[in-house]
Amino acid sequence: MSTPYNSDTYPLPVSVAFSGPDNTGKTKQIGILARRMGRAATSAGPLDHYDPRWAAIKAEGMARWWFETAPVEEVADVLASSYLERSRHPFSTPVRLLDRGVPMLEASVAATVAVRENLSAAQASDRALLLLASYETDLRTAEEGERALVLLHCDDPEEGTRRSLAHEVTVTEIYAAYQRHLQAQINRLVADGRFPMSIHIGDRSTVAVQDEVRRLLVPLHPDVPGKALAGVHVTALSGMSESGKSTTGEYLRTQHGHARLKIGYLIEDAADRAGIQDPYRLGPVVRAELIVDALDRFCQAHHFLDSVSIESLHDFDSTAELARMLGPQLTIAHLTASEDTRARRGTAGAQDVTDRDLVKSARGADEIVSIAHEVIDNEGPRLELERRLDRIALDRRWSEHRPSTMPVNALGLPVHLESYLAEFIDRTTGMRPLIDLLAVTGSGARGKYQHGWSDLDVLVVADASSLDEMRQILAELETELGGVKLGMTVLTRAECRAGAITSRLLHVLALIGSGALVPLWSTPGLALPVPDAATDVTVSLRDGIQAAIEIRRQLLKGTPDLRALYKVTALLAKIQLRFSGIECPSDNDALAVLLDAGRQDTSVVTTARTERSAAEALARLVLQAWLDTLPGEKR
Repeated sequence: MSTPYNSDTYPLPVSVAFSGPDNTGKTKQIGILARRMGRAATSAGPLDHYDPRWAAIKAEGMARWWFETAPVEEVADVLASSYLERSRHPFSTPVRLLDRGVPMLEASVAATVAVRENLSAAQASDRALLLLASYETDLRTAEEGERALVLLHCDDPEEGTRRSLAHEVTVTEIYAAYQRHLQAQINRLVADGRFPMSIHIGDRSTVAVQDEVRRLLVPLHPDVPGKALAGVHVTALSGMSESGKSTTGEYLRTQHGHARLKIGYLIEDAADRAGIQDPYRLGPVVRAELIVDALDRFCQAHHFLDSVSIESLHDFDSTAELARMLGPQLTIAHLTASEDTRARRGTAGAQDVTDRDLVKSARGADEIVSIAHEVIDNEGPRLELERRLDRIALDRRWSEHRPSTMPVNALGLPVHLESYLAEFIDRTTGMRPLIDLLAVTGSGARGKYQHGWSDLDVLVVADASSLDEMRQILAELETELGGVKLGMTVLTRAECRAGAITSRLLHVLALIGSGALVPLWSTPGLALPVPDAATDVTVSLRDGIQAAIEIRRQLLKGTPDLRALYKVTALLAKIQLRFSGIECPSDNDALAVLLDAGRQDTSVVTTARTERSAAEALARLVLQAWLDTLPGEKR
């Protein structure tokens, strides 16, 4: 005998009714939530479980009974009796999920009489209320016991009807008319406030809608999970035997922070929780649902995850359903390689690879390539594979930015350097541009250029094929630099997108993306990746390590290079501040802020550029601040 709920100890049980036009995914959403909640929820099942007359109706043909042979009074009675019996049916779980709430009874009956008796929407509504009048009191009580949620394709009834009918294999004229009236009646009930909770599904994926469902329902009962794979991206790997799926999964784990999961584990874990003995005998839709259910549980238990890889996809139909459920949260990556290459990779011999391929092909694994988002040729070296994976991972994590530009004279550089840059841009951006982008970096980009101290640092994005012509142009313009040291860095678009750049250049891309650094020229329509802040901070650690080493190299010299020592000291200060969320592009500012935070005398900063003793003292202070972040050795 189950123990009754005590509201002083446990929250009261709640019934949630999912309503909406046909093909909005009500049953699917209920199924996903019920499976996820396990013993905490139950689905009330279809209405035809609650009246014995449905068996004969189905035998006769439900559509014929509904729209042709049965008196509308009988249709209303069977429906109302089913709704009321369901409302009276006891349940012992904290949450009960209902497919169609009581307001849907009124909408269904109204749409039915509108079609059968050629009534307007208003007339049909009045007729439905009359047909249901004898049940009014009981229906009101039943509706008060439900928490009503409606799923709508959209606000427009015509477009909603089109979307509902688009999911049907065959559509009769009378059914189409019924759907049009049903949409209109549901919209009327929404306007009347009969559905306190509503969701527009639009073109969103099943999981995206489920996430919104949970966010609406979680205040109703603490057993409702708060979200569904929110913010999580899934990379699903497919391919024939020895095509590189395991290598890919491991690289995504170690280099891009993906949790690496096996599909077999996911299916079996979800099946075990649901009491399913042999999940592989189930249909592809259910297997996909099991994968999503297990992913949902795993990611809730590891709430810090935003990227997961799953391997290996072997079944075309379940993969297609997985794509429908996850939508843009899923990337299917299919790896290919020739039969000879895969045979050589097989540690158990070529025949073993062939045998495994036969099993995979029988399940449709070779067809997955037709719906893959990424098809990766893994015939070449591993480095090529890894750069392709970098591009795929970063394309998702990094946004794009189309940079604006500013005139050369806005930088405040000496006149001869402005002239140099203007001439270089003019020669490289004519009818056939040699470059895609040019930006001044360093102190010259911040209006802090100091003659005799600063270099002219320039970033250029260009193809490697342009190098010879650029070298000739640089040689012809060299005298115009007036002895200023030029530091020109050339990157390709592909290197930027794959993140195959140094941490300093990654920071420059982040500055361009934020608008803190504005290029002097950019080809029309150019979009550059914007590294995320977390990556920018993390990769700068490498430069911090190198800077700390370089400071000691300089200090060990009899006469350290004053400028080099100051610059590397400032770099180490900037990187330490970046880990505290402080960005100081200026060398002087970064050094002063770091010393001030450590309650050190900042006056040494002003003289370190010109006095070697001050530069050395400053370097030691900044180096010690870095070393203090390391745990001390036990002695």
